[in-house]
Amino acid sequence: MAKVAIMGYGTVGSGVYDIIKTNSDKLSRSANGESVDIKYILDIRDFDDHPEKELFTKEFNDILNDDEVSVVAEVMGGLHPAYEFTKSLLEAGKSVVTSNKELVATYGTELLEIARGKNVNYFFEASVGGGIPIIRPMHQCLTANNILKIAGILNGTTNYILDQMIRKGKTFETALKDAQNNGFAERNPAADIEGHDACRKIAILASLASGKMIDYNDIDTDGITNITLDDVKYAAAMDSVIKLIGYAQFDENGKVYSIVSPMVIKNSSPLAGVDGVFNAIMVTGDCVGDVMFYGKGAGKLPTASAVVADVVDAVKHSDRSKKIFWEKPTENIMADIDSKKFEYFVRTTDSAENVQKIFGKCEFVDNIIDNESAFVTSPLTKSEVEEKLAKLSDVVANIRVMD
Repeated sequence: MAKVAIMGYGTVGSGVYDIIKTNSDKLSRSANGESVDIKYILDIRDFDDHPEKELFTKEFNDILNDDEVSVVAEVMGGLHPAYEFTKSLLEAGKSVVTSNKELVATYGTELLEIARGKNVNYFFEASVGGGIPIIRPMHQCLTANNILKIAGILNGTTNYILDQMIRKGKTFETALKDAQNNGFAERNPAADIEGHDACRKIAILASLASGKMIDYNDIDTDGITNITLDDVKYAAAMDSVIKLIGYAQFDENGKVYSIVSPMVIKNSSPLAGVDGVFNAIMVTGDCVGDVMFYGKGAGKLPTASAVVADVVDAVKHSDRSKKIFWEKPTENIMADIDSKKFEYFVRTTDSAENVQKIFGKCEFVDNIIDNESAFVTSPLTKSEVEEKLAKLSDVVANIRVMD
């Protein structure tokens, strides 16, 4: 019998408890016949009405010092004390699984190294894409490939907001409020709408693909706060939609180009049809080509299912450390922001004549707003487009077009 602990009894933690209790027979079969039994639940709150209130503890050391506990699910969120607890558990020879993308993106390199040194496991399938299998497929199923590119809708909150703007004509402010009312967005939604959540997730995927730590602080990141209903209408006129995309491209010299940005995406792209709180991740391998992973990127049971799958995997491999690993690079591996060119969708109140004088070859879009010029540039670097935009009298919007 494998004894496990759950750290944090919020939305995901309670989901982990429910799945282990409900699907115990299935989990045991998957764990080579070994049953999975919850011994502790760590939380600072009281749960006197819980049917198994005796499982709850407020003392981390109860888990750390109990030799029976072999696997711990860290679903607390945040960096501290999650980092200190996870590090202590790994050093004590216990495997840890987590849904905490901030922790993995910030301290994953160190924690993976500790796990490998102690012959235990640190798994984080639920840290990217909620219930969508992506970490394990990239590590195992696509291992024969050199990963060339990753492009994905990695944040359900922003996708819901943009979907409400696209399909129901709501303003950004109204769509955000609806997301909060429906529990899809936090009271403080900055991490989602400013792109930070997607940035951490693409950093994890890029680290896994490259085998080198990608620091999310080095990823150029824009959110959706400046996207307007008029931008969405223009995109529709172009047979396109606007999505927040986490993007990473890998070259033959080991350099990684990565951004998080709203992008105009043609409706012919599989990513264009990803609605609501769903996520989708397109991975391009040199052998397999394009493959897409799609599903609910958040929520109690989808995320908890990925956590529990990692718990079972850790129980099955209690005698060895699986080779999910990346290392800190010895040199800068981030490609220059100007190493890649995109087309840009631009709106300006300047004249079409001046636009052509400044941008040269470009494709104009039928005007939806009076006294505006809307157009798509030829492929430009970020510096090139910024230099040209500075010469226009007024820029209403500029949004990358996905390649």
